[in-house]
Amino acid sequence: MRGARDMRDLSHPLVDETPLTAIRVWLFTVAGLVIAMIVIGGATRLTDSGLSITEWLPLLGAIPPLSQQDWLLAFEKYRQIPEYELVNKGMSLAEFKFIYWWEWAHRFFGRLIGIAYAVPLFVFWLLGRVPTGLLPKLLAILALGGLQGLFGWYMVQSGLVERVDVSHYRLALHLVTAFVILASLLWVAFDLAGDQPDDRSHPLRSSQHWTAAIIVAVLFLQVIIGAFVAGLKAGLTHNTWPLMDGALIPDGLLTLSPWHLNLINNETTVQFIHRLLAYLLIGLAVWHTVSLNRAAKPIITSSRILVLAFLVQASLGIWTLLAAAEAAEIPIWLGLVHQGGAAIVLAVSIWHAYRVHRAA
Repeated sequence: MRGARDMRDLSHPLVDETPLTAIRVWLFTVAGLVIAMIVIGGATRLTDSGLSITEWLPLLGAIPPLSQQDWLLAFEKYRQIPEYELVNKGMSLAEFKFIYWWEWAHRFFGRLIGIAYAVPLFVFWLLGRVPTGLLPKLLAILALGGLQGLFGWYMVQSGLVERVDVSHYRLALHLVTAFVILASLLWVAFDLAGDQPDDRSHPLRSSQHWTAAIIVAVLFLQVIIGAFVAGLKAGLTHNTWPLMDGALIPDGLLTLSPWHLNLINNETTVQFIHRLLAYLLIGLAVWHTVSLNRAAKPIITSSRILVLAFLVQASLGIWTLLAAAEAAEIPIWLGLVHQGGAAIVLAVSIWHAYRVHRAA
């Protein structure tokens, strides 16, 4: 087929930029959809809707209940799981429909992203518009998207038998995979755009290059810990700042045995780590920006934007924590802004890391 034969080299000076522009726009568009999906996933969690659909039907599941009988059947399946018996017993059909539609929208949007990615990829390949070396990267992202669907069902399964919510380990797996997909889409798109031209007049030290990479790595760790905070509902405890209930180091950090279980199962410890990582990320970003005082102007600009993004996200986290103290729950809109903000912070960190990578 022509797509298999007409593979071009990005480095060739005569390569037509038009198809590359189309691919960039497509990748950035899908990245935007992924950010929206992360927010929708947060809404599904905050409305406790994630277990409302007790089956995984990749194709037929795109069709919601169409009749009263269909709704009653779906409701009856939900009534068989522990969440209904222990949390929502006596729920009306109208209340069930509310949580069902959130979970259905979450799954449907995932299918939409799959189509928005797979169909243009096939068309670009069929028309021979995919440059040499790019196809394996695009196929790897497609495979990650398929895995994400499996991880989502793997997460839901954990709440259908003995629990009233999903495993926070599986929630972390599902969330961090979404962030990996987002980072991959953006990196490839930036690479096609040549966002930061090679500028040898402002060489960077290897330490500056590594700091940008470390910031991204710590940010991914923060995403995992943030998923633990969400899954354990740790944000509903110690709702004070800057101290945790009046203490710099709160009581209850190491109450579980063996000690390492506190890092993943202790609400106090998990929230404490989440706070420390936020401070660490801000400190790293500020120190990194100061170290770049002689770098090219675009790199200095992106580093300053990264500092601002971390400060805004930390402020949103503090606001969410304090608001939960008054409402005895996480305000949904504020929780969504905080989760969406995390995705935007990742986008900014990838953008900056790519610029540093090109300059280094």
